[in-house]
Formats: sequence, structure tokens, C-alpha cells
Amino acid sequence: MDLLSDVLQQAGLQRRLLDLRHLPAATALRFPCERSMGFHVVTQGRVWVHAPGAVEPLALAAGDVAFMARGCVHVLATVPQLGGLEPQPIAGTWGVAAAPAPPPGAEVASVISGAYQLWHEPLHPLFDELPGWFVLTAAEMPRLGPLALAMSMLADEAGRAGEGAATGVATLGSDVLVHGLFDVLFVQLLREIVARRGGAGRSWSHAVRDPAIHRAVALLQADVARPWTLELLAQEAGLSRTALAEKFRDAMGETPLAHLRTLRLQKAMQLLGEPRRKLDEVARAVGYQDAFGFSKAFKRAVGVSPGEFRRRDAADHASPWRWGGAATGT
Repeated sequence: MDLLSDVLQQAGLQRRLLDLRHLPAATALRFPCERSMGFHVVTQGRVWVHAPGAVEPLALAAGDVAFMARGCVHVLATVPQLGGLEPQPIAGTWGVAAAPAPPPGAEVASVISGAYQLWHEPLHPLFDELPGWFVLTAAEMPRLGPLALAMSMLADEAGRAGEGAATGVATLGSDVLVHGLFDVLFVQLLREIVARRGGAGRSWSHAVRDPAIHRAVALLQADVARPWTLELLAQEAGLSRTALAEKFRDAMGETPLAHLRTLRLQKAMQLLGEPRRKLDEVARAVGYQDAFGFSKAFKRAVGVSPGEFRRRDAADHASPWRWGGAATGT
């Protein structure tokens, strides 16, 4: 598995229902996405994203996309200033099938929204380095480039799903295509951001451009349970112990073993979400010899014991805003 695919899998990202909305004038919708990564793609009209901490709302026109890398409650509106307009919650209204096409000639803004939940901390360094919001305009994308094509195909398929809901005749294979295109667009957007931000500075996206660091990171991700030492990792990465330590710290901003601790915690939280996994089994899977040592390290890093984390995670799964809850689908 390639590095990015492995990062996404270990981070526990799961898909929420994609959504297509047609917004009439003077509409504002509130998105409770505190623990999510996602995007809004505008296929028609103009909208503004009102996000906390932003000096000005993000203006989006047809063909533009706004990528949210920091989960937050935000408002999507058809006006640049909310004034007295009261945003409406979107709970319970996800799904492309819930949005039949608007009447011909209607002045609406059409937006496709989607999100992956990013539930656990500490974050992988890749997610930690991403900007809170990233806007890519239609003018910045080649018309026949992968991003523009993915957006166009997703918009077309989502529209077909909406029409199918209106006529009662489902489009063959629509769910598979919509979710597949959602994944394609999400990864293409991540690639674009990494490519733009990976040229300099201490960051994961910068570090993995170095072949030796790339190999070291891949080795750690592939086998977090292995009893890694700096010397062993350096040997397999093809560098001296000193050279690896210096290159890794200069490029990533942390040591290899500190990065390994983050990867182990993420893997542990993923496994703790599986009720049948015993604690000692989870401990061994992430490189600890016994449950006691693992529990101590886990609580020190996360702030709660593995047992408490597991109880909270089970409660979260019952929430309608968590995948697996009553109001979701994958």
C-alpha cells in the first residue's frame, strides 16, 4: 500500500453520505462537522462559507471547491453576510437521493458536500500540517485535469441520483459510482494540497519527498509492532544512524521514534474501536509486550485509559453523527 493510502486507513477515516443540495436565495445551512475532513463543490451559482476565525467568508462560484481539513461548525449560505438570516441545521438531511433537480429556470445554487470523519487524536502529521480551509477555483484547474474531471463526473452522477429519487427509478450502480468518485475527488484534493505545501519547511509532505525518509516512514507505517530502534531503522533505510536522525528531524520536525509513537497510538485507537479485541492483543499489535505497559503509555498520551477510550468510542458510535449511527450510511 502506498503511503497516503496507508495514512488514510490508519487514521480511521470513514465515509459519510455524500450530499447534493439546491439552495434558493437567502438560504443558510449549518454544518456540524467538528471532527471531519471534507469539501463543498459548487456546480451552479455562488455560495459563501462562513467559518469560525475567518476574516471574510470564503466566496465560491461554479466549478470551485473548498476543502475543510480542520473539523468545525460552519455555515454555507447564498449570501456573503448573514445579517439576520438564521442558519438551519442539516441533521438528518444527508443524501444525494434527497435532492431532486430544481424547476427549470430556478435561481438556485447547487452544492455537493461530503465529509470523512476524523475522530481520534493525536492527528497524523499530514493532517496536522494541512490548512484549515483550502480553496481551489475553477480557473486554477486544467479543464481536462484529474480534479476537474472528478468534480464533473461526481456532479453528473449525483444529479442522476437526485433525478432517480424524483422519478422513483433508481439509476443502476449509482451508489457505487457516487461513493467511488467521492473517494477519487478527496484523494485528488489531498494530492494537490500536499504538492503545493511540500516544497519546503518541516512537514510530512516535505519529508517524504526524500527517498530515504520516505522509506523510513513507510517501514514504520507498515509494521508499528516491530521493536524498532534508530539503528535498525537506519540500516533498513540505507543511512547511518546519525544521518537518519538528522535528516528525519530536519525534514519532519520530530524524531523517528516520536513519529512511531504517534503511529502506534493511531493504530491502537483503531483497534480499540473493535469490541472483540482484547487489551493484551491490542498492546502486542502496537509493539508493547503487555497490557499494563500499553495502558500506562496510552493514558499518558491520550489522557484516558484504553478502557475509558473504548467506552467513549462505543457511545460515539451510537450518535447519529457518527458512522454506524441511525442517520448515516457508507
